[in-house]
Amino acid sequence: MSRELLILRHGKSDWDVDVDVDDYHRPLQERGVRGARKLGIWLLQHNLLPDRVVSSPAERAITTAEVAVKAMSLETASIIGDERIYAAGIGSLMDVVRATPAVTNRLMLVGHNPGLEQLLSYLVREDIETPEDGKLLPTATLARLFLDCEWGKASAGCARLDSITRPGSLPEELLLSASGEGESRERPAYYYNQSSVIPYRLQAGKPEILVISSRKKKHLIVPKGINEPGLTPRQSAAKEAREEAGVEGIVSAEPLGRYRYEKWGGLCTVDVYPMEVTRVLPEEEWEESHRGRSWVSPEKAASALQQRELGSMVKTLAARLTGNK
Repeated sequence: MSRELLILRHGKSDWDVDVDVDDYHRPLQERGVRGARKLGIWLLQHNLLPDRVVSSPAERAITTAEVAVKAMSLETASIIGDERIYAAGIGSLMDVVRATPAVTNRLMLVGHNPGLEQLLSYLVREDIETPEDGKLLPTATLARLFLDCEWGKASAGCARLDSITRPGSLPEELLLSASGEGESRERPAYYYNQSSVIPYRLQAGKPEILVISSRKKKHLIVPKGINEPGLTPRQSAAKEAREEAGVEGIVSAEPLGRYRYEKWGGLCTVDVYPMEVTRVLPEEEWEESHRGRSWVSPEKAASALQQRELGSMVKTLAARLTGNK
């Protein structure tokens, strides 16, 4: 059985953030998001989907993994966060590689330099030509390796380098071809049908709304995502609530409303459901805990949420909960 290792460095991170944000929680720039998406689309087009994705849990790395995985039409829930990859040297990275289950054909590691460049040089038997800029793995760059041994026996020189792909070498048309326009569309059509929840609870008879931060922490939002194949819109909405907001609950049978917005060159339609929160996951169980979450009044949520149409839906929900229909 052939074994492939995909080594992906995180996308360009954002240094223009609050001074209180430490290295671990530094987010991606929009350029980093685009680079990760390009690589994901490229992997999808070339039928190079990984069986297993293991990422550093640092925000810029896990977000890179999530963006790339979504672009490949895979589920972000399949991503495995491994602390050993953050600030890792050869020893820790090799431990992660060797721990790969034997049934895995293609592993993708998402992490940081200098560790990933060191891992690449360690595994590849031949000398790797250094680019003019001196960087083997700039941000959002992917190296593809073939291993001659079992994962558990990986060692120095056990791999052959097939390619190193930089996002800048890929055409911008990749992002357009994934937009849903024309015959060249690679982005699955279901990406344009989405669902969302407005999580709520009653405290002393008064409703509260749970809001979370957007990826770049510039806006307040509520959980939203694509309607996953095999799941109903309500089930997809509940899945996003667990992943993005770290909450579980009862999603109402009927949506509060619907809105549309432009993305990927097309028009996405979002059905919005009320969700009564029955359990708030602890931080260690919350997949996207880097977002942060807050319970606020319906009035504050209605005025603060980025998507304008959500404001009126929040007000409608609050009126229902207080009997002021």
